[in-house]
Amino acid sequence: MAQFEVHGYAAQDSSGHLAPHTFTRRKAGPNDVVFKITHCGICHSDLHQIRDEWGGSIFPMVPGHELVGIVTEVGKDVTKFKVGDHVGVGCMVSSCGQCDACDKDVEQYCTKAVWTYNSLDEEKQPTYGGYSTFMVAKEKFVLRIPESLPLDGAAPLLCAGVTTYSPMRYFGMTEKGKRFGVVGLGGLGHMAVKFGKAFGLEVTIISTSPRKKTEAIDVLGAERFLVSSDKEAMKAAAKSLDYILDTVSAAHELDPLLNLLNVNGKLVLVGIPERPFQLPPGQVIFGRRLVGGSLIGGLKETQEMLDFCAEKNITSTIETISIDDVNKALERLAKSDVKYRFVIDMESLHRSSL
Repeated sequence: MAQFEVHGYAAQDSSGHLAPHTFTRRKAGPNDVVFKITHCGICHSDLHQIRDEWGGSIFPMVPGHELVGIVTEVGKDVTKFKVGDHVGVGCMVSSCGQCDACDKDVEQYCTKAVWTYNSLDEEKQPTYGGYSTFMVAKEKFVLRIPESLPLDGAAPLLCAGVTTYSPMRYFGMTEKGKRFGVVGLGGLGHMAVKFGKAFGLEVTIISTSPRKKTEAIDVLGAERFLVSSDKEAMKAAAKSLDYILDTVSAAHELDPLLNLLNVNGKLVLVGIPERPFQLPPGQVIFGRRLVGGSLIGGLKETQEMLDFCAEKNITSTIETISIDDVNKALERLAKSDVKYRFVIDMESLHRSSL
C-alpha cells in the first residue's frame, strides 16, 4: 500500500515523555479522506495511555483522538466531503459494520472497533493519533465540523463533548425545567453544564473544589453549587435533583450522590475510577433510582452533537498551546491545572516539518 510521511509527537515508552517522531500513513484510497490537522485536544485518557496506566500500550504511540482540520484530498468514491471542508475524527477510525452495535449506530460498542490511536487496524498495524500533521480516515468515520464553529474550540467536542451529550440524550436528561446535577467541573463536566443550560435544565455543580463556585455560577451559568465534602449542605440538598451525570475518574462514594436524587432519579457514570464503586442497594431500591453508564458516542450521534453545538453556539472552553509545550501541558493536566481542555495548535509542527 502506498504511503506518505507524517510528522508527529510520540511516546517511546511508558515514561510518557513525548518527542518528535516521523511515521507513515497510507495514501488516500477510494473511500478515504485526507486532512491537514490544525488542532488536537488533549484528553486525560491520552495521559493514561502514554504512561501505560491501563496496560496494553503500543509504543511508539502518537496520542490524540480530538483532531480537526481541513480536507486536502479525497478518494474517488468519497461523496460527503471535498477539499477545503472543515472535518474531524474522534475516538474511532473503524468498526466491523455488521454487528448489532454497528446496526444501531453505536459503533463505540462494536467489539472490533479500531481506535484512533493505540489500536491495531485491519492490517494489524498500529494506529496513530492527532498529535501529528495529517490524518487519513475512511469517509464514514470523518465528521463534518460546521463552518460556524472555530476549529480549536470544536476539537474537544469529539470526545469531551459527545461523552456528555450522548448519555444526556439516551437517558432522557434533556427535559426543560428538570434539575440536573454535574459531578466534577473539568473537561467533561464543563461540557455537561453547557449542554444542560442549552437543554433548559436547572444545573447544580457538585465539586470538591470550593474555589470553582464563582466560575460555575457567574461564567457557566449554573444555578447552584455544592461542595461534596460539606455534609450538611449535601444533606440539605437531598432529593433535589432529577438527573446526575458523574464525570469524575477519581475514587469517590456514590451514596451521597444517590441521596441527592428524587424518586425515579438517574445517575449516569462516564468517568472510570481506579477502583470499583460500592453500590448501596437501599439507596437505589427505596428511591427507584437508576444507575447507568455511557461510553463516548456513535458517529451519527456525534454529528448530531456537532450540529447542535453550531445551532446553540457551544464550544469547549480551552487553553491553546504549541506542540513544543505539550509535555508541560501533560504535567499540568495530571494536576488538574487546566480550564478546561488543552488544545494543541499544530501550526508549529507544520512549520517545523517543512
